[in-house]
Amino acid sequence: MAKIDELRLMTKTARLYFERDMRQNEIAERMGISQATVSRLIKSAKREGVIRISVNIPSGVNTEMEESLIQKYGLKEAIVVDCSSDDGNEKIVLREIGSAAAYYVETVIKNNDVVGISSWSEYLVALVDAMQQVPAKTGIQIVQILGGIGNPAAEVHANRLTGRLASLVNGVPYFLPAPGIVGSEAALKIIMNDRYVKEAANLFNKVTMALVGIGAIQPSKLLTSSGNIFSGEELELLKNRGAVGDILLRFFDINGAIVGSPINNRVVSMSLEQLKNIDRAIGVAAGKRKYPAILGALRGKWINVLVTDRNTAEMLLNES
Repeated sequence: MAKIDELRLMTKTARLYFERDMRQNEIAERMGISQATVSRLIKSAKREGVIRISVNIPSGVNTEMEESLIQKYGLKEAIVVDCSSDDGNEKIVLREIGSAAAYYVETVIKNNDVVGISSWSEYLVALVDAMQQVPAKTGIQIVQILGGIGNPAAEVHANRLTGRLASLVNGVPYFLPAPGIVGSEAALKIIMNDRYVKEAANLFNKVTMALVGIGAIQPSKLLTSSGNIFSGEELELLKNRGAVGDILLRFFDINGAIVGSPINNRVVSMSLEQLKNIDRAIGVAAGKRKYPAILGALRGKWINVLVTDRNTAEMLLNES
């Protein structure tokens, strides 16, 4: 325990610093001591309990849960959203998770980033719809990492994702002008030799931030409408082999292991191994329907940032 005279000096320094908002050099000048001594007194005041700092967590902010997810699944970041819809209204959940993901991207994106973005994800549509213009950024490239050609009525969503995101960050867009799924392995080889497909694919290993949805075995409405889906027989084969979901139309099981199948040789997208090597691989997904896929993605370490809702986060934390 410090002596009473030192405690008195600590207290006086702490009050000037925290209550009067004085800078350390101003305190040093006022009290006739060095700035190094001011710094030491503030640290000592914390240690002695003279200063007690508490963080008042506002309602709807789930930092403790986020930190638990980071620890449990080895993530870089987790964002858990309290959705205002008690009945699980999908539109509200999409909008609110998209808004939280958008704010995160606006905060972490930096000059010269190469940002990969998946096609056909409703959560990513919500993310880009919610994003604000990000000023004063330079050298950013935005690349489609899953083929963006499909039913013209749905294709507009895929290309809009890439183009609008590029405009919001003053970046250059690179489109992947191919379907997400082609008819045969031979067709894949031909398409991958296309000049513009190559231009986008050559950026895959340079991606520094990836934005991906996490899909359940049963495809979403947007993906279904795009035509980039496997047949019922193919999906049944995947299920029988243990698949629970996909990222970029690459399927994995509940433990995150890639599910081997000939259909992997018909997909035009970044591979999961490439995704795993990205500095920030951001998965945006929520809900009971997608829960096994989200769990598999986390166990496989295919993503290192998760944006989800509170209910899904609770299930993930309760998972043994």
